[in-house]
Amino acid sequence: MFELYKEDLATIKDRDPAARSSLEIVLCYPGFKAVRAYRRAHKHFLKGHFLRARLISQRCAYKTGIEIHPGATIGKRFFIDHGHGVVIGETTEIGDDVTIYQGVTLGGTGKECGKRHPTIGNNVMIGAGAKLLGSFKVGDNTRIAAGSVVLSSVPANSTAVGSPARVVRNNGHSVLELDQVHIPDPVSRELRKLHKKIDRLEKELKTSKEHQKEE
Repeated sequence: MFELYKEDLATIKDRDPAARSSLEIVLCYPGFKAVRAYRRAHKHFLKGHFLRARLISQRCAYKTGIEIHPGATIGKRFFIDHGHGVVIGETTEIGDDVTIYQGVTLGGTGKECGKRHPTIGNNVMIGAGAKLLGSFKVGDNTRIAAGSVVLSSVPANSTAVGSPARVVRNNGHSVLELDQVHIPDPVSRELRKLHKKIDRLEKELKTSKEHQKEE
């Protein structure tokens, strides 16, 4: 457990340029506090101490605004940046080296039994306010854009954008840079196509009217 905490500290230092010291992270970072509380609660959950596990997680949710069910499975070097409003459901599975931002929900639709929540691969970034709802997989090295609503599986090495989310990039290479800002917007792209089509139709209509006048 101590080694996991050390890895979590090193991860925050590496991914957050605002982190100045380990002491600052331990005392001031709600994401670190939430992950630390989750790891304690998860140990109790695995031993069948369900009430104790929930008490730990709910007390942490009250203090940090981050709710992680103790039944969730979370890998190494997990980083919750800022974190307020993050919700992670009971059957969620998260791989290693995952980063999520504030307002993210890894939840269910309320209709499933058994496995109800997403499975997140390794080296995944989930942008602020994204909602992933249901039992499906997000592949390794994938980016989910801020504000996206994901309702079905996303392949590895992809970028998903929008509500409902659509894959806008899947080039078969690992995503090396985790950046929730510089992501293509498929909605804007489609609007630009529509504007071009409207301009072309208006020009054709104008030309047709001019020909009719000449006749």
